[in-house]
Amino acid sequence: MSQTLPPVSIGIPFFNAEETLLDAVRSVFSQTHGDWELILLDDGSTDNSLELARSIRDPRVRVYSDGENRRLAARLNQMADLVTHDHVARMDADDLISPDRIRQQLEFLQARPECDLVSTGVCSLTNSNEPIGIRLPPEHGSIAPRPLLLSNSGIVHASLLGRRSWFVRNRYSEKIRTGQDANLWIRAYSNNDLKVGFINKPLYYYREDGNVVSSKLNAAYREGLRTIVRDARPNFSTADRFHAFSITLAKLMVTQSLSLFDALELLRKRRNRTPLSQEEKDFFTEEIAHVKSTRLPV
Repeated sequence: MSQTLPPVSIGIPFFNAEETLLDAVRSVFSQTHGDWELILLDDGSTDNSLELARSIRDPRVRVYSDGENRRLAARLNQMADLVTHDHVARMDADDLISPDRIRQQLEFLQARPECDLVSTGVCSLTNSNEPIGIRLPPEHGSIAPRPLLLSNSGIVHASLLGRRSWFVRNRYSEKIRTGQDANLWIRAYSNNDLKVGFINKPLYYYREDGNVVSSKLNAAYREGLRTIVRDARPNFSTADRFHAFSITLAKLMVTQSLSLFDALELLRKRRNRTPLSQEEKDFFTEEIAHVKSTRLPV
């Protein structure tokens, strides 16, 4: 563990994640940077997730549950209020992270005090933990209005590590059921408060199978349309908003058409246009095996 890097708070909100939660926690315990606290936020689970979370015996792990189902945005706002450290990372309860993720992100922010947030690339997994492709941030590493409005900024929400002060002054809208992240980026950009950097490495393992589904995609595109109309004001031109609205509406129509013909697999493949070499696949497979073999104090 590096002696020069600051401590970090890591938050995992969860809802009915009994099949994947402990592996997500193993990802945290496998980190090369060991100065962390882990906040596990139950969102009213009705399976055994809460019992599994409470079974972990480590003073660095805190479990919170109020028995309510308030959804992700509320739990992320709660997380910002509960953490004790100045740097905050998050991940989803059904994903994994590279053992070196936290160290590299902390080093990035230390070297770039002008940034509040840092995102990483993604290695996509099947539900059986097979790596199938990678998505990397844009090479220019900067935020532009049109890609931001189209959710093509390169920010991977669950991979973020940032300064707690940013999350305290930029709150998620708890009225939004999906697309809370894209909405927050647009509101922060409108306030000249979206200073984010990128690590051009796949340090986050993201399960695609349960996320590229018609209901989630349609809801996200509809919320994107509302966000463009309602929240994209300062720093977004009329041309930017019209362009993004038109493209988002077209994506919604395409997604609805593909779902009618049970062809959403085309979108999954498009998300992973960068194929893996055998060397990369072997590396990711080995790293995943290392994470899953990490012993927990339960």
